[in-house]
Amino acid sequence: MQTQLSPEYQARADGRAAEAILRKCVHCGFCTATCPTYQLLGDELDGPRGRIYLMKQVLEGAEPTRKTQLHLDRCLTCRNCESTCPSGVDYGHLIDIGRKIVDEKVPRPAGEKAVRWLLKEGLPSPLFGPAMKMGQLVRDLLPASLKNKVPARQDAGRWPTQTHARKVLMLAGCVQPAMMPNINSATARVLDAAGIQTVIAPKAGCCGAVKFHLNDQDGGMAEMRANIDAWWPHVETGVEAIVMNASGCGVTVKEYGHILQYDATYAAKAARISELTRDLSELLPALVPVLKPKLAKQPDAKKVIGFHPPCTLQHGQQLKGGVEQHLSAMGFTVMVAKNEAHLCCGSAGTYSVLNPTLSYQLRDRKLGHLSELQPDVITSANIGCITHLQSGTATPVRHWVELLDEALA
Repeated sequence: MQTQLSPEYQARADGRAAEAILRKCVHCGFCTATCPTYQLLGDELDGPRGRIYLMKQVLEGAEPTRKTQLHLDRCLTCRNCESTCPSGVDYGHLIDIGRKIVDEKVPRPAGEKAVRWLLKEGLPSPLFGPAMKMGQLVRDLLPASLKNKVPARQDAGRWPTQTHARKVLMLAGCVQPAMMPNINSATARVLDAAGIQTVIAPKAGCCGAVKFHLNDQDGGMAEMRANIDAWWPHVETGVEAIVMNASGCGVTVKEYGHILQYDATYAAKAARISELTRDLSELLPALVPVLKPKLAKQPDAKKVIGFHPPCTLQHGQQLKGGVEQHLSAMGFTVMVAKNEAHLCCGSAGTYSVLNPTLSYQLRDRKLGHLSELQPDVITSANIGCITHLQSGTATPVRHWVELLDEALA
């Protein structure tokens, strides 16, 4: 795609980065076929190709409008289009740049600004945990829209106390310890059974994704730098990896090197952090032969586990099929939906709050395909997907590591 940046953006690093991405696009439109919002709305401007044209116009000097902003807002950033694109268009990074530029020029309504501020400041806040506990106490009294965001209280179980020579860092996450604490402790127990100690750096907080994707990119990068500072002493002492059991956090931390590439102080450290980061499923090839003999009981082959691969896993990190393959090797019966397993469930971070109509349409569409498997339990690899899907079904929705943990118990 030929572009001619306006002088305003020729002078900006993000403008030049956007131009390089735009030049890879060949207008083929393959991306529209796998775009969830295009599937629902059928509007070219609500697909990747249309949004690319909108961003191109702005970068070439056109004045963005509120309509431009809304079309960019409706993107889930699922990055399914990246998996489909034959030209390697880095759409995820482009939409981050486009949203930032448009928001600089198009003011948002006061109510919308307030909601976005509450999300970006509230979710990573230390006050989120107490607020969630209070919400869980009165959960049955909450209206459905709020109850959907408040999972039933969960027991975290024990945290292993044995020390091992092999150590990995794990990011606890900003909402996971309050909403579903058993995911973290189950991860630690599974790794402990394989002779690996899980270490959490107390000063590591939110991965930065919430603020970054709500166009507070400076705030998001500040959280990224804080995590690097918290992890760096462990990196220097030889920690094996930084393990992520929330794929939304994992895809962000793997991009620290890209996001902080122009930061002279943090660029090299950020690149090293990204190199060390692994989704929990990436450890499975080495874990399976160690853990399989330790299963307390063989998994019931008649119990069907429906697996929903999060977009941040299969498109953002390009990790496909690993969970299903390796859990099946341990005796679990794991299946993915026969239709549209590649499509987003509609959770997409804060998307379900900011765009509830589209979000719940995608959730119900996803659950409809999963229900065809007649699963005893649905699993995923990201807390956002788990919470979102659970709000629409009576079938239990859990993280896959919790099932493995129970089989080892």
